[in-house]
Amino acid sequence: MDPIMKLKKFSEININDPFFDTLKEDYRGFVNWFNKKSEKGEEAYVLEDNGIHAFLYLKIESGPDYQVTPPFGDGIRVKIGTMKVNPHGTRLGERLIKKAFDYALANDIPTLYVTVFPKHKALINLFRKYGFKEHGKKCTSDGEELVFTKSFLEKNNDVLLDYPVVHHFERNKYLLSIYPEFHTRLFPDSRLFNESFDMIEDVSHTNSIHKIYICGINDVLKLDKGDILVIYRTTDIPRRAYYRSVVTSICVVEEVKAINSFDNIQDYLNYCEPYSVFDSDQLRMYYNQKRYKHVIKMTYNIALRKRLNRKTLIEQVGLSEAEYWGFMELTDNQFNKILRLGGIYESLAIYKAGICEKNL
Repeated sequence: MDPIMKLKKFSEININDPFFDTLKEDYRGFVNWFNKKSEKGEEAYVLEDNGIHAFLYLKIESGPDYQVTPPFGDGIRVKIGTMKVNPHGTRLGERLIKKAFDYALANDIPTLYVTVFPKHKALINLFRKYGFKEHGKKCTSDGEELVFTKSFLEKNNDVLLDYPVVHHFERNKYLLSIYPEFHTRLFPDSRLFNESFDMIEDVSHTNSIHKIYICGINDVLKLDKGDILVIYRTTDIPRRAYYRSVVTSICVVEEVKAINSFDNIQDYLNYCEPYSVFDSDQLRMYYNQKRYKHVIKMTYNIALRKRLNRKTLIEQVGLSEAEYWGFMELTDNQFNKILRLGGIYESLAIYKAGICEKNL
């Protein structure tokens, strides 16, 4: 884990932090629940910076649950037991949802659920945005909560509702390069093992599920919503690309826009700034110069378990050394080899031929 979002034991977390006040108000038994988790040595994800700013507790459950109406049947699922953020404009909620999805995928569990009081409308909208659907209700001594479920096995034909599952059947696939100085800030879960944790900050473009990529490559205009991008981190040492340039991540295209398609510069800034590594001044410069004319918005879906360097991509995947690697179309066979060699071919995050399953 990085120093921003840490997995900590309940016994190491300050329950008296004002962050927990609203949870204590909503749940009369919150303190007892917290203390029991502490006694059992359980853990939660916490973001701290002069106090707690985010908290996420995840739990694996199995078997029927008759406290929910309609009840859950047999099966295994991940419960988002407690999730809270102090909103401060850095899209921490998205990062926690991605953390929950990654946890479910790592444990090979296709179903998640969460209970939310109806008054928390912003939180409900966030869950709905990424494919959670209202299942029913749960009545407790603290009141009635809504129950939302998310299944990786359900296909919605929508980039966000299906997130983080990659529906790559009959989709075009491309290799897209990004410089090292931008890579880790955009794709924190895909950092290289020798990169500093300090590069990962609590900022919007790092936390967000969505990413903005600005470039001058005209060929990106062929991209369609739902197309797949394999992120290629270029070398950090000149003339060492054969061993130090690597593919790290799988993303899905949301849309591609031309800079001159925005009504004005403020429209452009509102679109790009929350998801781009560039600050306002840099974005303004690019807008005015029109040197980098294309804006790709994409979702950050999967971090490869194994990084494949240029040598492997040429010798085992079959990419041509003579082609331009800034933006390169991949065949289905090449993409499948990247999935297999990258250690995610059998993941629930990969969907093929209309059936999402463990083994393709």
